[in-house]
Amino acid sequence: MTGKQKKSPVLKVEDLAVAYKVRGGEIEAVQRVSFEINRGETYGIVGESGCGKSTVAWAIVNFLGANGYVKRGSIKFQGQELVGKSGEELRRLRGDQIAMVYQDPMQALNPSMRLGDQMKEVLTVHRGMADDEAAQHCIQMLERVYMPDAANVMRRYPHQISGGQQQRVVIAMALLNNPALLVMDEPTTALDVTVEAAVLDLIAELSRDFDTAIMYITHNLGVIARVSNRVGVMYAGEMVERGTVAKIYKNPRHPYTQGLMRCVPKLGADKAGSILHPIRGRVPPPTHRPAGCVFGPRCDYIQDKCREERPLLRDLDGIMVRCHFAEEIIASEWTPSEELALPQIEAVSSDSETILELNDLKKYYEVQGSSFKDVIGLGEKRYVKAVENANFTVAKGKTLGVVGESGCGKSTLIKTIIGLEGSTSGKATFMGFDISGDISGRDEALIQELQMVFQNPDSTMNPSYTVGQQIGRPMLRFGTVPKNQVRGEVIKLLESMRLGENYYDRLPRQLSGGEKQRVGIARALASRPNLVLCDEPVSALDVSVQAAILNLLLEVQQEFNTTLVFIAHDLSVVRFFSDEVAVMYLGQIMEIGPADAIYAPPYHPYTEALLSAVPIPDPTIQQKHIRLEGSVPSAINPPSGCRFHTRCPRRKLLPHGGKICETELPNWQITGDGHRIFCHIPAETLQTFDPVITVESD
Repeated sequence: MTGKQKKSPVLKVEDLAVAYKVRGGEIEAVQRVSFEINRGETYGIVGESGCGKSTVAWAIVNFLGANGYVKRGSIKFQGQELVGKSGEELRRLRGDQIAMVYQDPMQALNPSMRLGDQMKEVLTVHRGMADDEAAQHCIQMLERVYMPDAANVMRRYPHQISGGQQQRVVIAMALLNNPALLVMDEPTTALDVTVEAAVLDLIAELSRDFDTAIMYITHNLGVIARVSNRVGVMYAGEMVERGTVAKIYKNPRHPYTQGLMRCVPKLGADKAGSILHPIRGRVPPPTHRPAGCVFGPRCDYIQDKCREERPLLRDLDGIMVRCHFAEEIIASEWTPSEELALPQIEAVSSDSETILELNDLKKYYEVQGSSFKDVIGLGEKRYVKAVENANFTVAKGKTLGVVGESGCGKSTLIKTIIGLEGSTSGKATFMGFDISGDISGRDEALIQELQMVFQNPDSTMNPSYTVGQQIGRPMLRFGTVPKNQVRGEVIKLLESMRLGENYYDRLPRQLSGGEKQRVGIARALASRPNLVLCDEPVSALDVSVQAAILNLLLEVQQEFNTTLVFIAHDLSVVRFFSDEVAVMYLGQIMEIGPADAIYAPPYHPYTEALLSAVPIPDPTIQQKHIRLEGSVPSAINPPSGCRFHTRCPRRKLLPHGGKICETELPNWQITGDGHRIFCHIPAETLQTFDPVITVESD
């Protein structure tokens, strides 16, 4: 550095190897990992599940368990060697100078203690602070992480606040002692896109204001692009590439990093104009890693040297890369192998027949109060208004995407359509038949035509039955094929899911998460339905598996002309996958129309805020900074008028500060080509909004 001496890093990891003792020997989960993090810097670690990201974090804080240990290498924290320190020394460091934030905040919160007591304990134990002083300090820190009504939150238990608020409490608790190092392991994965955006903003502020070194672990390339200065890409226990975010995202040098980038749909891309290319195969377990390059079996550029010799990490134009032939590999010249080549998606005719139609569909849940009057049935009845006046049609062979925050009614909407819930009022017709009631009143032939893919395949698969039995059951139940042909048809479905006959006799516990989801899709297709409802089917999957599942659904749709209703919280995925998009908020549809119309002005102010919040895996893209204040109101007592008015940042565009929004329901504004917006602000004004997303010129 010119003019001043370079500061020593807060954390320096060199040639780290982590092993676990198992019956008959040991397994090296992590090998040859090196990186460093400086003060005020956020270092991202990215990779698929099973690549060793969390193991590195646990090694730093010594949470490896009884059978895990650092086999070799060095972990230096502020110049101190952590490897070999006693448990008591490490405990003092963890409580005072190193803090960790987990993916699930409830892992760090005691459900039986008030939040204030848990937070004060950090200061009274490690700083010897008096109780009153500690309480005041905790309130100030909660306010610093934008917690509404911080003093009242101190008196609550963890279950009495939302998931996003729980994560803010954990972050505030981690920062109470102003740690030098903050380790964050997927802290926003389970959060809504709007809450995630607020937490990511907070992380960037904390790194700057507290001069804290942050190690940020995630599988989301968009999150890394938003919060990190530098990034390390891990694969099969090794760091295969590391460098600045700007350099790696612009020109990734390792084939694995390039493959991850190709798996992610870019916001604005659609299925007709672009194709996702998943990485073939999957991360090898530590017991079956190849002798040469660990990525070799999945690499399109593999040569004999890759099979025989482990590559070393070396400098290539300012990027450290672990590849023998990185100089010769140009990402822009990559072409898919035959097994990855996919057919171009054809556009569905705009005059296709309507297969599903909803008219003023409502779904309310009665809430049982706890007062004496409520118990004896004399109290006022209260309802959760989960879906309110849903109106739309879906054409045969098309996909309707549904987006919105948690609690907006997305899942209730499709549960009502499929019949797991009966509607309260309104009408829903499928293929001309009324499906407003629950499934018990439906004809069996209608049930056969309407199937569902759930978010968590584990909760819908019987662990005692084989894959073949579970896929074959709908065929037998609905008689889609003769009994003696069921096995053959199941094998055909398995092959179309890229699985194969060898999966027929496997049990669910013998499958990976992506394989289970493919079985769930195969089972939904076994009855040859006309409409498949997909409830967040890819939200819990790695980007490569997600790309494979999306491609699979698109192929199925092309081959069988299947209609899909697709729920997801990732707006990039919904834009890529859907022909039309509906945006829901607190039970109401706020905007609906062709996918390309939803992602460009005019937008509903809520859609605009969602687009501003989505993390995009491209540091050159600029997004408007729009953050919604407060949380989603209760569906038991929703706001009058426009339900979004309590959080709308655009109300001031209307006369009298948007008073009309508080008292009157908006009218639908038609902007053309079936695009409708449920808002008081005139369409001409909405049209003047600047685009949320712009691309920087080079």
